[in-house]
Amino acid sequence: MRLLFAGTPAAAVPSLEALLGSRHEVVAVLTRPDARSGRGRTSGISAVKARALEAGLEVLTPDRPRDQEFQARLAGLAVDAAPVVAYGALIPPALLDVPTHGWVNLHFSVLPAWRGAAPVQHALMAGDEVTGATTFRLEAGLDTGPVFGFLTETIRPRDTAGDLLDRLAVAGAGLLVQTLDAIEDGILSPVAQGTDGVSHAPKLETEDARVRWSQPPHVIDRRIRGCTPAPGAWTTVPDGSRLGLGPVVGAPDVTDLAPGEVRAGKRDVLVGTAGHAVRLGDVTPQGKRPMAAADWARGARLDGAVVLGGVA
Repeated sequence: MRLLFAGTPAAAVPSLEALLGSRHEVVAVLTRPDARSGRGRTSGISAVKARALEAGLEVLTPDRPRDQEFQARLAGLAVDAAPVVAYGALIPPALLDVPTHGWVNLHFSVLPAWRGAAPVQHALMAGDEVTGATTFRLEAGLDTGPVFGFLTETIRPRDTAGDLLDRLAVAGAGLLVQTLDAIEDGILSPVAQGTDGVSHAPKLETEDARVRWSQPPHVIDRRIRGCTPAPGAWTTVPDGSRLGLGPVVGAPDVTDLAPGEVRAGKRDVLVGTAGHAVRLGDVTPQGKRPMAAADWARGARLDGAVVLGGVA
């Protein structure tokens, strides 16, 4: 089949690679416009755009998919299907039926669980033991379209969102190719999603990644891992600056610390919670590079009672 591939971040690159090596023809790639970042506001291209240019593919970067110029180009490409992996913008209803077989989305959850922009992060924070990936046909609703296929993936005890997404991106790429093969062969039709187990996974904002030390330690652990690497868990130190938090590296049987209270030793840093304390792993002081928590504590010269997070 002739394909338009839509995707933006690194998690979409395995799918593009798999399609380039498949029996199908990727005739163009749709990705988000170049983003400006850093103090110099330098322009950076998406991971998908970089791979597409390397492969010599036509790259389309409309500000919005409803732009008339993009709509005209989509019609001119005459694609049979448009596989989508984390593109990052809504496809207008008027364009959903332009490809012969529609837009086939690879979503990183087992739908109808965790519909939305951050399914992997929310699955981790909720303490799910199993997640997966689903291929489905886009429709006007958010991740509500009929399902072609799915796979499952066990969530490991120390997984971060980055770890889990890396595995799902690779496994999901195979599922996407299998789905498109079966659609072309005429042996696969989508099945409507069930109504049980619906949950939602909106995009995580910076405030969502703030650690509340008044919560139980297992909740804190899940939030930090779910926000790693992005948007990045954090707390505040007494001077009001932010301290980035990597995954904790243990939960010792220490219960005499108040929520947020710090106990710094030569080799570890403990912080109180609503239950037993947690042992910090790497931390990132504001404006600095990541470092071991014990190194940070020595440099910060923590004297007396120190409480992280302001209001616990």
